[in-house]
Amino acid sequence: MSLTIDDVKRIAHLARIEVTEADAHATLEKLGGILGLIEQMQAVDTTGIEPMSHSQDVTQRLRDDVVTEINQRELFQSIAPAVENGLYLVPKVIE
Repeated sequence: MSLTIDDVKRIAHLARIEVTEADAHATLEKLGGILGLIEQMQAVDTTGIEPMSHSQDVTQRLRDDVVTEINQRELFQSIAPAVENGLYLVPKVIE
């Protein structure tokens, strides 16, 4: 896929970005390089290759999921300005 200078200007207009003629040409070159790299990567045959979430085969050490602090809900809600049915009440900010 190749872009034209008009494509770059249209994208800039849609994004509400003001670009000069020189900026548009520089951006066209950069985007052309990026799209060229994407085309090269898409041309590689990846048949039979398992997708990976990470380039190295590592696993994260996990700890046991245990409670480490005491429940202080009643204490915190006792000092809150407004509470109802165990929930904190806050002012409405979006109408």
